[in-house]
Amino acid sequence: MGLGRRLYRGEIDVDFVGKQKLWYSLSGLLLVFSIAGLIFSAVNTGSPLNLGVEFKGGSVFSFKAPAAGIDEVRSTFTDEGVHQAIVQTAGDRWRVTTETLPEAKVTQVQNAVVADYKIPVSQVDIQSIGASWGGEVSQKALIGLGVFMLAIILYLSMAFEPKMALAAIVALVHDLVITAGVYAWSGFEVTPATVLGFLTILGYSLYDAVVVFDMIKEVTAKLGTTSKKTYTQAANDALNHTLIRSLNTSLVAILPVAAILFIGTTLLGAGTLKDLALALFVGMVVGTYSSLCVATPLLVTLKEREPKYQAIARRLASTGGGKGAKKAAAAKG
Repeated sequence: MGLGRRLYRGEIDVDFVGKQKLWYSLSGLLLVFSIAGLIFSAVNTGSPLNLGVEFKGGSVFSFKAPAAGIDEVRSTFTDEGVHQAIVQTAGDRWRVTTETLPEAKVTQVQNAVVADYKIPVSQVDIQSIGASWGGEVSQKALIGLGVFMLAIILYLSMAFEPKMALAAIVALVHDLVITAGVYAWSGFEVTPATVLGFLTILGYSLYDAVVVFDMIKEVTAKLGTTSKKTYTQAANDALNHTLIRSLNTSLVAILPVAAILFIGTTLLGAGTLKDLALALFVGMVVGTYSSLCVATPLLVTLKEREPKYQAIARRLASTGGGKGAKKAAAAKG
């Protein structure tokens, strides 16, 4: 509590903006790692992400076999000539996703499940999804993402300014690529729930950025020709004032998601929730980081190029206005 109160009062000043090279380097490494995962997955599987049956089409078999193990269930399908069998638990049932199978093969696999696990044929639920329907879902998901991004740009440009909109969009793309990279490396299935998770984390990251930008707008509006602070210093002060709020909001949001991801999927077998939970967990962590360490430093880099703030920085640097003023003055060369 003491540390949080001191941060809020401005008694402790964390130089987020001044360490922008560190944040850019860290983000660069994360992006390279993520893109490498997407490329590696595309080379080995033909797709950068492990798309669920809802996107690429296929057959889904669902049945109860409490005594069976995952290797045993997988063998039942591979022995029948199924090449892509993804075995998951969904509560007390097995959920096996395969490539698109002809009707005769579906019946053959169904009979094998009945024979191996001694269950009535009526207890083997089968769902077939065509590739054309999956393609339509993918197209709608991309359209939804594009509309979301366009709405963000328009809103931030009207509510704040275009440079803030650009910084926020860069942070959102940063969050999306890193989250997709985690999915690529982990092999988690991308389902419609995952897409909802992606849109949710983009909204969450946007909320965090708007809170910070609103404070920056309020603080920097007072800067004039006689100001004692550069834009960099004022933005960093604003960031420190919103730091505790951002961290508290993130912690409260992340804890229940972490419970779903780590407890639900490992102890309770809630496999159908992990696709959504992973997107939310990674996105919230990365979104909090990007709002503080990517969006704001990038905004400052763009704003310090404006003649008004360059003049303030040069004046303060010439009168010993501090390290931040000298850095800002040197930015233009």
